[in-house]
This record gives sequence, C-alpha cells and structure tokens, in this order.
Amino acid sequence: MADHHASSDVTAQAAAVDSAAEALLSVWDAAREGAADRVSGSQLRAMLVVEEFDGINLRGLAGSLGMILSSASRLCDRLVAAGMLERFPGRTDRREIALHLTTTGHRLLEELRGERRRQLREVLLRMSPPARLALLRGLSEFGDAVARPESDVLTA
Repeated sequence: MADHHASSDVTAQAAAVDSAAEALLSVWDAAREGAADRVSGSQLRAMLVVEEFDGINLRGLAGSLGMILSSASRLCDRLVAAGMLERFPGRTDRREIALHLTTTGHRLLEELRGERRRQLREVLLRMSPPARLALLRGLSEFGDAVARPESDVLTA
C-alpha cells in the first residue's frame, strides 16, 4: 500500500513539474519573440547546436536536429544568408564543411539569453527568498537526476 501511495505522490509531483515547465516555457517563448523576426525556431535550434559543438559538420548538425542532410543544408544556407553562420573547410578533411557562428549569431544568442534572464528575474522577484532557494535546490537536483544514467537510479 505504501508503494501505491508513493507512486501516487510522484505522479502528482510529475504533474506539478509539468505545469511549472509550461510556465517556464511560456517565459522562454516570450523572450524568443525578439529573435523571431530574425530567425525561425528551427534556425535557432541549429544555432544552439553549432554554438555547443563549434565546428560541427553538416551531417552532425542534421543528426542533432533529427533532419535529413538536404534540409539541414538549406537551413544553413538561410543562416549564412542572414549573417548568423559561417562555413569553412574542415581542419582534417577539406571536403567537410565546419560550421561556426558569426559575431552576429553569437550576439543574437546573447540577447536571447539576456531577455530570458530578465523575464525570469521578474518572476523570481515575485517569489519569497526561501521559495527561490528551494526552487534552485530542486532544479539543481533535477538536473543531476536527468544527467544520471537510469541504471544508477535503479540500484540506488
């Protein structure tokens, strides 16, 4: 009976986290509105991948985005035309194309993060200091749990 009650508690907690995630995503979406006139959502995702894996090739980008190579290539063409992305021959294989953000691309991502943080700050200021600390502790542990392999959870 205790296992059923614990399972029910975790299910209710998952619903609460889901609801909070929706609120967080609404803040992120509102912040993204400023970038929407310059890049699409898929272009923004591509920029984030290139930022994380500077020098990634087109095949790697397509795999990371879950798209076919020709679609990723067209996406990159649009980002190059917008001045957000640069293509250079690869260091080890000159036939490969390495992708890099331009200064403009980096600046756009910095602006987006700045706007997100500004909006998040406004929300956090409406919370009590103890609630903010509890949220940060919980999010930190949540991040650790996401990164932990499932096998570690089953043996713990």
